[in-house]
Amino acid sequence: MGKQDRQRKLARQRYERWAQRRAQRTRRVRQWTAISAAGVAVIVLAVIGYFVFTPTGGTPAATASKSPSATPSRGQTVQPAAAVSHCSYPSAPPAARKVGSPPATPDIKASYKATIETNRGNIGINLASGKATCTVNSFVYLAGKHYFGNTKCHRLTTSGIYVLQCGDPTGKGSGGPGYRFANEVADDSATASATYPAGTIAMAHSQQASSNGSQFFLVYRTTTLPRDYTPFGTITGGLSVVQNVAKAGVAASANGAGDGAPKESVIIKSVRINKT
Repeated sequence: MGKQDRQRKLARQRYERWAQRRAQRTRRVRQWTAISAAGVAVIVLAVIGYFVFTPTGGTPAATASKSPSATPSRGQTVQPAAAVSHCSYPSAPPAARKVGSPPATPDIKASYKATIETNRGNIGINLASGKATCTVNSFVYLAGKHYFGNTKCHRLTTSGIYVLQCGDPTGKGSGGPGYRFANEVADDSATASATYPAGTIAMAHSQQASSNGSQFFLVYRTTTLPRDYTPFGTITGGLSVVQNVAKAGVAASANGAGDGAPKESVIIKSVRINKT
């Protein structure tokens, strides 16, 4: 083999080694990009869960997300769990209003409708007692104890997610009933998103396990959230009451644009229950 041939062979070998190293680097970059993208997706959903429903005082509350995830495909609407015959409501002091705790044995044969009377108009709701049994059992109990009377819906979100939060007698987003209970969702996964259609009423909670209390949110425009927030009813009348409040916007964006106390104050006068 001549000198030139040996040089060409060595040059070709160097090129092949360089090409292999470049291919390996490209594969590593792609792998790390995929891993990073997956990590970011999980973090975004975790942030949604934190900023959407993390309280300021250690009890359930709903706040707003500035980074909603992509709208899920059709068929991914969140679903409540099946009916149960026993409920657990462990103590979680302090109580914003002392009303005791609901009975552990719900009336699984009963159907309930609720009317939330506000200074802006009435909101009618069909409660999902056949699915979110313990949640409805708690809501009906609190309504019967006048727990929600003369309370302020303290938070409105008009950007990213579209909810009005109520159910805290303190009006600060930190109050609860003095007890807590578990989620009732068929797929209780905080890292998976789901659609909460306009007209849904669902429980707010913190990132702690089984941290539902008295606070709830009304969805006035279809919203994407982590799927571990328990829907327990559907608005049958008066959705426009919430939508009109949302149109007026927030009084002060305490947590970012479009997230704060509603400019048009919403006061719950009473919650009436009709049992059949």
